[in-house]
Amino acid sequence: MGTEGTYDSQREQGGHGADGAGAQWIGQAYGAEAERTRVPRPASPPPPMPPLPPRAPAAVFDVRHWLRAHRADAEPGLWRYGHRARAADAADEVPTRALVVGALISIVCGVFAWAVWRTDYIAVQRLPLKLFTPSDWWRGEPGQPARTASAVYNSLFAALLIYFCGRLGNWPALYRRVVLDRQQPGRALGAALTGLLAVWIVLGTSLLPFFYAILHALVPVSVLRGDPQAAAVVGVAIYALIAAALLWPFARTGGWLDFFRKPAAPLARPETEPETGEDPAGWPHLRAAGQPGAADRLAAEAAGRGMNDVDCARIGHAWSRVEAGALSAGVFVDGVMKQGAAACLHPSGDRDLPIRAATHDLLTAQVRMGTYAEHPRNPSARRGAGAALDPTVLGTSLLAVGPHGPDRTRRLVRPVVESLSLQALAGRAAVVVVSAEGTELGPESSYDVVVKIGDAGSMYDLDLYGGVTDPDEAAMLLSEAFTGDLPDVDSRRAAVTLGQLIGPFNVVHGRYPSLPELRELLDGGRQALDRLREDLDPEEHRSYLREVDARERQLGTSADLSGVLADRVAFLDRPAFSAFFDTRGRSRPFSLRALEHPVRVRIVLPERSHPEASRILTRLIFAQFVSSVGARRDASLFAALVLDDAASAMTTDSVRAVQRLRQLNAGAVLAVRSLDDVGPHLHAALLGAVGCLMTFPGITTWEGKRFAEAWGKEWVETREVAQHTVFADQPFTRALHALRKLVTGKAVTTDAVTVRQVERERWSASELAYEVPAGHAVLSLTTVQGEHAPPLLVHLDG
Repeated sequence: MGTEGTYDSQREQGGHGADGAGAQWIGQAYGAEAERTRVPRPASPPPPMPPLPPRAPAAVFDVRHWLRAHRADAEPGLWRYGHRARAADAADEVPTRALVVGALISIVCGVFAWAVWRTDYIAVQRLPLKLFTPSDWWRGEPGQPARTASAVYNSLFAALLIYFCGRLGNWPALYRRVVLDRQQPGRALGAALTGLLAVWIVLGTSLLPFFYAILHALVPVSVLRGDPQAAAVVGVAIYALIAAALLWPFARTGGWLDFFRKPAAPLARPETEPETGEDPAGWPHLRAAGQPGAADRLAAEAAGRGMNDVDCARIGHAWSRVEAGALSAGVFVDGVMKQGAAACLHPSGDRDLPIRAATHDLLTAQVRMGTYAEHPRNPSARRGAGAALDPTVLGTSLLAVGPHGPDRTRRLVRPVVESLSLQALAGRAAVVVVSAEGTELGPESSYDVVVKIGDAGSMYDLDLYGGVTDPDEAAMLLSEAFTGDLPDVDSRRAAVTLGQLIGPFNVVHGRYPSLPELRELLDGGRQALDRLREDLDPEEHRSYLREVDARERQLGTSADLSGVLADRVAFLDRPAFSAFFDTRGRSRPFSLRALEHPVRVRIVLPERSHPEASRILTRLIFAQFVSSVGARRDASLFAALVLDDAASAMTTDSVRAVQRLRQLNAGAVLAVRSLDDVGPHLHAALLGAVGCLMTFPGITTWEGKRFAEAWGKEWVETREVAQHTVFADQPFTRALHALRKLVTGKAVTTDAVTVRQVERERWSASELAYEVPAGHAVLSLTTVQGEHAPPLLVHLDG
C-alpha cells in the first residue's frame, strides 16, 4: 500500500468471474431496471497471470482510514487527498541565515545600550525616577527604598530594551523557525535549551535586575535579614518560582507534556468533518435516508477489511442513482444486505484491477500524476503539492506532445487509462483505449473487450460501421476514415459517393457491405452498378435507384471519387484482415454504441506491419466515438477515448468534434509525437479546441512557440539595476575612490533600481524546448465549468 493512503499497488481481485456461458449483461449491474444489452465475452479466459506474492496482514488496505482522510476543496489539477494549503508567503519568507544574523545584531545593540545605561553615562536617564519618588531618598547614601526603586526602574528599561531588540531582530520568527517548526524530539529539545538560556540570563547573571526587583517587591526585608536558614529557604523557593515561570511558556510551545507522556495504544479517531461530526466510514448518507441496516452492513464490511476503494465508489455511485430515481431503493438495499461490499457489481464481476501502476483516489476520481516542481515559474502555493487529473479536466480533452516512447506511456497514458478503468468498475465511466501492439497498458484482464486487429487469435472483431443504422451516417463515418487526411478531397463528397452505394446495398441485402464488397462497388464500374440495380425493386426502391443512377453518371468525371476511395479501402482489404470487419454475422463485432455502459475496451492496431491501415482505423474509431457519445440516451457516464498516437486522427472535422465532446460528458486524451505530425493548418484550431495541454521534454522551439502563443502572457514585476560611476568633488574623497579602485580594480559605482510591471510569456519557446528537465512536463488545465490552471512544471516521478 502506498504511503499516500490510497489503495494502490498490486493486489488480488476480489470479484467473481464471468458466467459459464461466456457472456455478461452490460447495464444489468444495478438491478433489473437497467437496460440489458449483451456484450460478448471470450469463450475461454486468457492465460492466467502468475500468482501474486502473499501480503503481510499489515499491508491490508484500511478503507475506513481512506474514507476519513482529509480532502481539500482545491483548485483544478491539485491532488486533493490529504492536501493542506501551503502558506501564501512561504516563498517570500526570510531565510534562516538572515534571521540569525538579525538576531545577533539586535543582541549586540541591546548589550551595548544596556552597558551605557548601567554606567549612568546619560545625565538625564535618572530624571523620570527622581520625579516620581521622594527627593529625600536620594540625599546622601541611597537607602533600601532607593535601591528597590532603582531595581524596578532598571527592570522597566530592560523590559523595553528586550522588547525593542526582539522586534528589531525578529526573535519570534527565529524561534518559530528553529524550534516550533521542528518535529519531536527536536522541538522539545530546542525549547528546553532556549528556556534554560533565559533562566541563566535572569538568575545566573547580574546583567538583568528582574530577580532583585521581584525579590524586593514580594519578600519583606525583615525576612531576608532575619534567620539565615529561613532566608535561604525563601531564596531557593523564589528562585524555583521564577525559574518555573520562565520555563512555562517554553514547555507549552515545546510540547514537553506530550513528549514525556507515556505512549498509549493509538486510537482510531475518525477525521470527521467539523461541521457535521459524522464518521464517513459509517455511511451517514444512508442512515440519513432511513437505511440504517444497509449502513451497518457496509460499515461492518469496512471494519472487517472486506471492502476496497472500488467497492466504496461503486456503492456510492449506485446510491446516487437511487437518489436520482434511476434505481429502486429496494433493489439497492436488497443487494447490499445480501452481498455486502460485492453489491451492485460491475458486469465483468471484477472488483479491482489485477495490478495498479499509479496512485488513485476514487472518492474524488483523481489519479496522481506527480508533484508540482520547486520552480520559479510555479506559484509558491503549488510547489510541492500533488498534481492530478480527473474527469472534470479530461472532459475538455487533453493534448500531450512529446517524443513517443515508454516514458510518455508510463507517466501519462497508463495512469489515465487505469483511472478510467477503475471508474468504469465503479459504474461511473466508459473508456476506449487505442494503441499499437506491444504498448504496455496493463494486462488484458484489466479490460472487458480486447480487439486485436490483424491477430487471428483475437476474440473480438471491430464493427466497421460503428453500430449505426442510418446508411448516410455510416457513409459519413467511412468517408472521414478514408479521406479525412487527404487535403485535396472533400470528405462530404466522399460521404455522398459512399452513401450512393451503401444505402442501396443495405436495402437489398439487409446489411452493410463488407470491405471486399464495398471495394468491388467502388472499383467495379458500371457492371457492379448494374448488378446492384437489378436487385432493386423499381416501385419500392425508387429513391435508391436514383442514387445508383447518380453514381453511374459520375463515373469517369473529374468529380468521381470512387477510385480514391477504392484505393483507401484496399489498405483494409488485406489477407491479414480477412477475418475482421465482417458484416455477415460470422464474428463477434464490438460496437462503440456500448459506451452507454461502463465498459473497458482496448483496441490494438498493427502499426508496425500495416501503418496506413492503422492510421485509417484510428480516424474511424475517433469518428465512431464521437458519433456514439452523441447518440447516447443516458449521458451520465463519462466516456473517454485514449489515443496513444493521435496524429493521424486529427482532421478538420475531428478537431471540430473535440470541442463538442465536453457538452456530451466525454473527453479524449490525444498523445502525439510532434505537432509536425498534424497538418500545419490544424495547429491553432487544435490547441484552441482542447482545454488541457501538456508538453514533455524534447519538443522543438517552433512547437514551443505554438504552446507559448496558446498559453499567452502574464503581468510580472521586474527589477532592473543600473550602475552609475560616482564622481567625487573633494580631493580627499577622490583619493579614497582612487585607492579603492586600485585595491578592487573597479570604479566606485551606485546602483539605480527600477521596478516595473511588464508582460511576459508564461513559458517561452526556448524554455519549453531546452529548460524542461527529464521526467518533468509542463501542464495546463481547464475544467468543464471553465476554471483554469496556468501552465506549471510537474515532476512526474514526484
